[in-house]
Parts: sequence; structure tokens; C-alpha cells
Amino acid sequence: MTYSEKQYKQKITLGQSGNTLVMLIAICLIAFVGLAFMKAIWYFRFPKELAPSLFIKNVLGWFVMPATTDGILSKPWTVLTHMFVHDNVWKVFANMLWLWCFGYIMQDMMGNKKIVPIFIYGGLAGALAFVLSYNFVPSLQDQLPFATAIGASAGVMAVAIATTLLSPAYKIFPMIGGGIPLWALTALYVISDLATVSISDTGNLIAHVSGALMGFLFVVLLRRGYDWSAWMSNFFDWVANLFNPDKPKKGKSIKEELFYKASATPFIKTPNVTQQRVDDILDKINQKGYNSLTDEEKDLLKRASKEGL
Repeated sequence: MTYSEKQYKQKITLGQSGNTLVMLIAICLIAFVGLAFMKAIWYFRFPKELAPSLFIKNVLGWFVMPATTDGILSKPWTVLTHMFVHDNVWKVFANMLWLWCFGYIMQDMMGNKKIVPIFIYGGLAGALAFVLSYNFVPSLQDQLPFATAIGASAGVMAVAIATTLLSPAYKIFPMIGGGIPLWALTALYVISDLATVSISDTGNLIAHVSGALMGFLFVVLLRRGYDWSAWMSNFFDWVANLFNPDKPKKGKSIKEELFYKASATPFIKTPNVTQQRVDDILDKINQKGYNSLTDEEKDLLKRASKEGL
């Protein structure tokens, strides 16, 4: 089953207009370069023996997600920030390469609206699994105080699995023997990713698998009519419009007024002066007094006196 959507346009983009994939990769690379620059400063300012621990405590620790619940409550933003930062050049290179491979295919099939929500959902699923594993798996509880989650692997895994499920027959490199099926590329990625995770690093292994399961769940629900990305896309649109100078400004609507040029005096309706009408006014004066007359009756009486009635 194939899904297609109108391409998603963002006001703030890098590269091709509306290319959410390029923007996502750029955020991760900028975060890596920024942290690498800060790390170099720390190594320059402090002794070599102290620089690593001081950098983690004063800089990196504000972006990576701790496994302890107390640590998360004290730095709740790390639930999101950890999936955009890396501390290893080879890891960030591999993650961004695979993200580009699968993200490019996803954008080709579905436009730009799905990739960021799937990436974030995968990262959140990996974060939840990471915390639960270190808090409840007995063999990992000894590492709980020091364990931290960092990297985009769970999010990339979610994008890879979701892309493959959406179009498993998709072919890449069609010039090579008719093309390589997408599922083969995905199998290569999953095997290589899980192989790079240390056997002792069970928490990260569980996080990566959880990201893959989230990608699978997203597509299953999407095929049943449940689009988990809709609210997130609407939220991103709302935030983007806050800083969009081109958006139409809402103001009080002014009703159009028409003015016509006229030299003649406007018509004023005046009642006819008759003898019977004058007699009725005089009778009213006799009965109730002059002050009981209306303005119209007073005016009519004056006109009658001028006309000699």
C-alpha cells in the first residue's frame, strides 16, 4: 500500500525548499560540531586528566539523557535533546548516512510530513526502553547511576523500518542488475547497527530494537487510518508561523463605506398643512396647553400662521 501526500513546505530550510530531511541532518551535525568545539575548549583550559569528566559534567551532561528517574526529572528536556547529539565522529557519520538513505526514499514516497515525527517517536520509544531496562533488568542495575542515552540510532532505526514496510519492493541502484530491493539494504543496516553495539551494552541494544518496533507500529496504525504524525505536523506549522513575517495579519474587518457626491439638498418629508389639522392642534392646546405639543405640531402651527390659515 502506497501513501502519497502533498510536499511539506517549511519556512526555515537548508538545501532544497521544504527538505525536512536535510534540515534534520543539519540539526544533528550542527549539534555535533558545537559540542566538539566546546570539548576542544575544555581540553585546552583544563588538565588532560580532568578535561573529559569536566566536559561531561558541565556541557555534555545537559544534553544526554540519564537512566535514573531523578536525573530525568531534573533535566526533562534531555528526553528530546539526547537523540540529536553524538560524541563520536564515526557514529554521527553512520547515523546521518543511514538517515539520508532511508529518509530520502521516505520523502520520495510520502513527502516531508512523516520523517520528523517518525524519527522523534523512534527516539522516544528508545528512550523509554533504555530507562526501563536499566531500572528493571537486574544485570543492568549496577550501571544505573552512570548510564546515559545519546545518539539518533533509535530514531534512524524507526525511519528505516517504516520506510521498508511502506514499500518493501522499492529498488535502489536500478542500473545494477535491475536494482537492489530496499529490504536488503534494511537488513544490512540492522545487522551492522546491532553489531556495533557492545554485547555488554544491553540497554542501548534494547533501545535500538524499540526504535525499530516503533517504526513498525507507526506504519501498521497508518494503514488502519491512525496518523500519529498529524498533531506533530500541525504543531510544527504553528511554531513556524509564529516566526513567519509573510503570514497574513489578522485585524478588525472594516466595512466598506461608499460616499456619493451630491450638490442638491437632501429631500425632507414635511406634513401637509390643512385647516382640519390646525384646528386639531388648537383644540389640543385648549385642553392640555402649548407644552403638550410635539415638535412636529409646533412646526406645523408656525407654518400655518405664515400661510394665513
